[in-house]
Amino acid sequence: MILTDKKILEAIDRGQIVIEPFRSECLGTNSYDVHLGKYLAVYRDRVLDAKKHNPVELFEIGPEGFVLQPGTLYLGVTEEYTETHHCVPFLEGKSSIGRLGIDIHATAGKGDVGFSNTWTLEISCVQPVRVYAGMPVGQLIYFLIDGDIENYYNKKKNAKYNQRTDKPVESMMWKNFPVDE
Repeated sequence: MILTDKKILEAIDRGQIVIEPFRSECLGTNSYDVHLGKYLAVYRDRVLDAKKHNPVELFEIGPEGFVLQPGTLYLGVTEEYTETHHCVPFLEGKSSIGRLGIDIHATAGKGDVGFSNTWTLEISCVQPVRVYAGMPVGQLIYFLIDGDIENYYNKKKNAKYNQRTDKPVESMMWKNFPVDE
């Protein structure tokens, strides 16, 4: 079951959903609009290795915007910090973004109950397109869960994306592999 605008507001009042900053004009019928933060990152190396840390180059989007290029994966970040303690958040791109040929996530559209952070966006495009910090980029949809939770994301010892940040976070897949001796 998807939460409606009224249920999202009730969950915010109870502290079950946190959105900072919260702007009432961003609340839709059954979603909340999120915005592109001011930072983007690209991987330094063209060939990435899942077993190794792949460093990124971070840069700030200026007032003139930034032109995304096809064939490059950009890591972006939402302006909004969110917490979700009783439902599963899904992040989807806004239709207006899709109509510009922009995808905001490759695979990571679902958050876990207990996720508490900004959202790193996996941005790609089909043709060059200029983007701007602060532009609406996605919407959060909240699904109710059934049953008790034993393992909240923000309390997991092995959670890789728990450190609060306002910058995109590169893949931590390498942490899933044992250290070579």
